[in-house]
Amino acid sequence: MSTTETGTVLITGPTRGLGRATALALGARPDGERPDLLLVGRPGTALDDVARQARARGARVHTIGCDLSRLADVRAAATAARDLLDAGAVRPLHALIANAGAMSADTRQSSADGYELTFAVGYLAHAQLIAELRDSLTAPARIVLLGSNTYHANVYRRLMGVPAADWRDPLDLARPATGEKKPGFKATGVAYSNAKLAILYYAHELQRHLAPGVNVAVFEPGWMPGTGLGRGMPAAAQAMGRGLGRLPGVATPERSGPALASVALDGKWAHLRDGAFVVRDKVIEVQPVAQDRKREERLWEATAQLLDKARG
Repeated sequence: MSTTETGTVLITGPTRGLGRATALALGARPDGERPDLLLVGRPGTALDDVARQARARGARVHTIGCDLSRLADVRAAATAARDLLDAGAVRPLHALIANAGAMSADTRQSSADGYELTFAVGYLAHAQLIAELRDSLTAPARIVLLGSNTYHANVYRRLMGVPAADWRDPLDLARPATGEKKPGFKATGVAYSNAKLAILYYAHELQRHLAPGVNVAVFEPGWMPGTGLGRGMPAAAQAMGRGLGRLPGVATPERSGPALASVALDGKWAHLRDGAFVVRDKVIEVQPVAQDRKREERLWEATAQLLDKARG
């Protein structure tokens, strides 16, 4: 897909941080390269504001209010997107950016459907959205998922004390912690890293189920300390993150947002598929732990069970 086949881009979590920067970068593209935008996020002034700013840059924008911690909301958002596409209110859907995420400060906290909140928002909500919309994508098309090197806790994440993933059966990962004592930051960090490892497994398996011409990539924006995602971290770690975030060369939403927009649209990335892992502007081979056909197939099966259960 070249920049001349922009069509429509749907992005989740456009109200802050990386999602906001990406939506505005998409809206600021030149005439002929600027996509229509479907902004899926929590309704309110922040969603309205980013839509207003994207329109001021020349984009045709529709907002779809959605609480991604509620799978019923996600299904309703997919229906709203399909309705807009079917009515011709926007051009054909060529890209879906699954950007939204969460890092719950307490792994006992559950979503509206009873699932551990970090896993529910960062992984399950997007699995639901993609399941609902994958037949609405017009090839050539791209699905870009948000990944993170936290799945193996690279050197920068270790500096912040973010632990690597500790993979278990997906039904167990989806289950909130129990007990009266609030789990510490290590538990919340592991939950986040597990959700990001799930994204990699899901991306590999998703590609096997998609129609020809619809490709899957995973984008890692780079280490962005001090962003809102870390609000569940201890106060000292948050303060350290804000300081480190001011260092030259450290990733920021303003730097990584245009890079994510490029991966979703530009011809230089048209070859990406099979969950190719892009770190800012380079394709990186994932660690061996992130390539496991049995785990990928099991995750696909368990995801279907979890989504079906949420439908009641």
